Formats: sequence, structure tokens, C-alpha cells
Amino acid sequence: MALDPLTAALDIGGKLIDRLWTDQTQRNAAKLQLLQLQQSGELSIIIGQLKINELKAANPSLIVSGWRPALGWVCVLGLFYQMIVYPLVIGIYPAIMPLDMGTLLTLLLGMLGLSGLRTTEKLSNVAAK
Repeated sequence: MALDPLTAALDIGGKLIDRLWTDQTQRNAAKLQLLQLQQSGELSIIIGQLKINELKAANPSLIVSGWRPALGWVCVLGLFYQMIVYPLVIGIYPAIMPLDMGTLLTLLLGMLGLSGLRTTEKLSNVAAK
């Protein structure tokens, strides 16, 4: 059985449909309608989250909308440490630990992807600012 209530309810709904409808075509139509209700509910949740993200990004307060620049600075500092500081200090202090470059590069590539999308918006005159 599923752990989240939505999936558990849909599983129960599917079992009820199997017991109540004897005709296979009616059963499939009822299951399709149940899945469409699930998808439309998830779509409304996604749209609501996108609206919240848009409002947060437009906020002039650094605390609310400043997480993206802060994430960029963390990435820059991590790369500076890994590429400049670590090679210089490893000869003096061999116990110093390197950073996990897999995580750092995942963060960097995600940020570069967002920046590329923003640049595309600006070039096509879609961006607000």
C-alpha cells in the first residue's frame, strides 16, 4: 500500500471500480476518469507553486529573493577553494580535505542552466526587467 494519502486513495478507488463495474470498457473508462482527476489536481498544485516562485523572485527584499545569488556565491566560493586554495595548501597541510566535486558541479550546472534561460528571456524581450 502507498505511503501518501493521495496514492492510497487512488489505489482504493481503483479496487472499488474493479468490484463495481463488471463490463471491461466501463471499468477502463472509470479508471481513466479517476486518473484524469488525479492529473488535474497535480497540475493545479504545480501551477500554484510556480505562481509562488514568481512572487518570491519578484520581491525586492534580499532575504526573500536572494537565495539564487547566495547559491551562486556558494558555488563560486566552492570552486575557488577546490581549484585555487586546495592545490596551494595541500603541500603545506596534507590533512586538508577536497570538496565533493560531483555535488558542486551539479549545483553549478543547475545555476548555469537557470542563467541561460534568463538570458534567453532577456534576448527575446520576454523578461520583465
